[in-house]
Amino acid sequence: MPTHVLKVDEENSRLRLDIFLAKNLTDIPSRSFVKKLFDAGSITVNHRNVKSHYKVTFGDEVVVTWSDEEFSQKYIEAEKIDLDIFYEDGQILVINKPAGMLVHPAQGKNSGTLVNALLYYGKNLSEINLTSGPGIVHRLDQETSGLLLIAKDNKTHVQLAQQFERRLVKKRYVALVEGSIEFDEGVIDAPLGRHPRHRNKKAVQFHELAKAATTFYRVLKRHKYSTMVALLPQTGRTHQLRVHMAYLGHPILGDEKYGRKYSFPRLALHAQSIGFFHPQTSAYLEFWSTLPEEFHIKEETQAKGPNKN
Repeated sequence: MPTHVLKVDEENSRLRLDIFLAKNLTDIPSRSFVKKLFDAGSITVNHRNVKSHYKVTFGDEVVVTWSDEEFSQKYIEAEKIDLDIFYEDGQILVINKPAGMLVHPAQGKNSGTLVNALLYYGKNLSEINLTSGPGIVHRLDQETSGLLLIAKDNKTHVQLAQQFERRLVKKRYVALVEGSIEFDEGVIDAPLGRHPRHRNKKAVQFHELAKAATTFYRVLKRHKYSTMVALLPQTGRTHQLRVHMAYLGHPILGDEKYGRKYSFPRLALHAQSIGFFHPQTSAYLEFWSTLPEEFHIKEETQAKGPNKN
């Protein structure tokens, strides 16, 4: 049962509660769902129920709770959106997600997502962890392209989730990063926690609440002002690859959060391959996708280097 506890800071003081929630909770799927939570008494401020128009003040404690049963597919509309289906059988789908597509609905964006497309494509999707969306076992950032694994039933979902938890799933990403990395390969072993000032960002943190995070990297190609690298995450923390490369001093091109947005037309991160044991046959499967065309840099396009006019 997801529970969120939010403290109102000075910046958000005097906002309407529904506006405050829209600004600070990204995994609430829609306004109609927020209304349902208010009607059900699932939102409290300082331990008491209030209306959506209540104006929060500095120091207020806002608690939002809902059950997975409350978050059902009826709050997500099926949409006819083309899917690049890389592989499919009776238990799984492997989707090649384009850059710019959200995996699941979030506050302020409840259409055009992968989940909307999956619901139109077929009804055979797992119903576990519905706060992420039916069928969703793991995620990719909106601006990251590449291979994503989808479960068609609950048993498959559980088995795949266990493989992720036990770190049996092998994932390889390819990124274009700023500058020239000194070594041809290496490991970044740096724990991650919430950014001290920006709640929607992560940062390398060396305190007891930080979570272990490890990334191996290998240089694939060197350009004049950038480097193409293979990234092999050993853990699956939010924004791990983006934060680790920025921490190394070589942020991923086009990274608005941790680098420079206009250094590339998009976030230059692609989930190129994924390997796992099939939940039904136990056979090891590994899928590889081709790199997006824009990753093949011509040196003349970088004559002035990234993000220079």
